[in-house]
Amino acid sequence: MTSELRFITRLADLRATAWDELAGAQPCLSHAYLSSLEESGAVGGDSGWSPHHATLWEGETLVAAMPLYEKQHSWGEYVFDWAWAQAYEQHGLTYYPKWLSAIPFTPVPGRRVLGASPMHRQNLVAALMQSIQSGGHESFHVLFPTREEAALLAGAGMMIREGVQFHWKNPGYDDFQGFLESLTREKRKKIRQERRKVRDAGIEFIWFSGDQIGEDLLDFFYQCYATTYAIRRSMPYLNKDFFARLHASMPDQTRLVVAHRGGTAIACAWFLQDDEALYGRYWGAMEDVSCLHFETCYYQAIEHAIRHGLKRFEGGAQGEHKLSRGLLSTPTCSAHWIREPRFANAIDDFLRRERHGVSLYLDELNERQPFRHSDGQ
Repeated sequence: MTSELRFITRLADLRATAWDELAGAQPCLSHAYLSSLEESGAVGGDSGWSPHHATLWEGETLVAAMPLYEKQHSWGEYVFDWAWAQAYEQHGLTYYPKWLSAIPFTPVPGRRVLGASPMHRQNLVAALMQSIQSGGHESFHVLFPTREEAALLAGAGMMIREGVQFHWKNPGYDDFQGFLESLTREKRKKIRQERRKVRDAGIEFIWFSGDQIGEDLLDFFYQCYATTYAIRRSMPYLNKDFFARLHASMPDQTRLVVAHRGGTAIACAWFLQDDEALYGRYWGAMEDVSCLHFETCYYQAIEHAIRHGLKRFEGGAQGEHKLSRGLLSTPTCSAHWIREPRFANAIDDFLRRERHGVSLYLDELNERQPFRHSDGQ
């Protein structure tokens, strides 16, 4: 059957079940998550993120899709191409707008080329590349795809860029103490010291999910989240309406952990959860307490993952400090197409050298991993 490529500028106009059947279980890729971004105005409007989701149809049946945005800048991406844009500008060329497939403001790796079969996914990539190459935009980028998708995109003419994140993995710990016992003596001591500082400050934690999360708790979370940005003299990417919509549409996957001292809430972190993983992204505190960030965002999350039998905890982009807290280096990748041959060749050369550097960096991180060797040290 002949297939047709269509671009969807408002995901709410597309039947949620049709999208989710292709997207699978990952929370950040769901129709509810992406629609919440659009309906709240976090993307669209003057945000610099214009939805143009690529969809492939056989008749009126959706057979493949890709989250896709026309971008006017490079904010909120976590794979940085500012230097590429600056080089374009220095040569009198225009880098923006560009095409971007990503989960806005969220560096969660996972599927980006959604399809009912490998053939449908391949057909979508071929049709989309033909459309982009015949258009006027200078570049196309796919952030944090799977390795299988990266191979598909490379076969379609895109350049692959390597990266690193830090994820915690659960081989089947019975409790947090079991996790600690798997670490080197030095790392165990450091974590216990950090947790003791928070405990000695009189701080306790309560987890909330689903209907336990009311409007007052959402208000407190957003106050903490916005305060984190205000301290850095910047504005948050996401607005309060987004989180309210997300919780309303995905209550079973929303988790909040709140830090209390003397009955008063002082910090909060927002997570999403599916059957396999906990995804940590947003947090904030109303007071500056030593080690509170590590406890709220990492140790509480690890304890929660162990308690609920989750296979991993993804703690977001960057941060070597996560390594000493039990999160391991995890390779990630992105794919890039550049129209201008001179820049494409230069970027391709840069990426080859960068890949070598990333490989050496991963080797170094693996040598520094926090877990005990077979000799117990």
